[in-house]
Amino acid sequence: MPDRFTMQDPRHQYPVPPFPRQEQEPPGIAGKMKPTPDHGEESYSGYGRLLGRKALITGGDSGIGRAAAIAFAREGADVAIGFLPSELDDANEVVGYIERAGTKAVALPGDVSDEETCQRMIKDAVEQLGGLDILVINAARQQARKSVDDLSSDDFDKTMKTNLYALHWLTRAAVQHLPPGASIITTASIQAYEPSSHLLDYATTKAGIVAYTKALAEQLIEKGIRVNAVAPGPFWTVLQPSGGQFPEKVEIFGQNSAFGRPGQPVELAPIYVLLASQEGSYITGEVFGVTGGKGVA
Repeated sequence: MPDRFTMQDPRHQYPVPPFPRQEQEPPGIAGKMKPTPDHGEESYSGYGRLLGRKALITGGDSGIGRAAAIAFAREGADVAIGFLPSELDDANEVVGYIERAGTKAVALPGDVSDEETCQRMIKDAVEQLGGLDILVINAARQQARKSVDDLSSDDFDKTMKTNLYALHWLTRAAVQHLPPGASIITTASIQAYEPSSHLLDYATTKAGIVAYTKALAEQLIEKGIRVNAVAPGPFWTVLQPSGGQFPEKVEIFGQNSAFGRPGQPVELAPIYVLLASQEGSYITGEVFGVTGGKGVA
């Protein structure tokens, strides 16, 4: 694969569908995906943009969170990652990448759909990192359902608590620790603007994340804290083969983007770095669409 910084046709920079048929039990393991996603393990280079910073990233074991964790560490930040206990193998890999970048890694297992867990995760991150000035709220639940009749109350509740309630619980617990200059970054989705019928609950939470982020940004700029969202389109993460898409959709995932392929998590990393760093000093209340040409409204 060519170097990420070499000029090349972006349509062919990463694997294109069709992909092998593959299914995993949620939450899934990134290393079992075919092809393996690029989170920046070998392709992301840092330039010191986050030296001395202290970050917590939920869902930091795989996908977008893993890419952000690797990038933040290589930019000089100490990084704590939140993850489900069943994702320990992936999380341990990320811890290794952070430590090899020469910064401190903190592993914080726990399910963010529980309020006490969110509070404890913030507390532990602050204590073990010695403070907190970057919070990336990224952990998400996505399970495809063919119709509203298939979407149980338990399903709906779990998605709401993981994607939306956790956003509020983590923010409330973190704000008292965040200094002026700190940054909160949420992960929304193109689903907030172009919802898919089989992702009814997921799309609803992503629209809520956009609204919450914009409202929170207005509040927190009075404390010197910036708040922004990233809204990805089709990205090749373990959410997809572990129930986030129907198996036949995974085989052609990203085919309908302008690039004819899904994005790779590392392609989002520079956006998270920008929003976390002082280079994004005049950016707040914004939603950065990285949708493969679909745009956001």
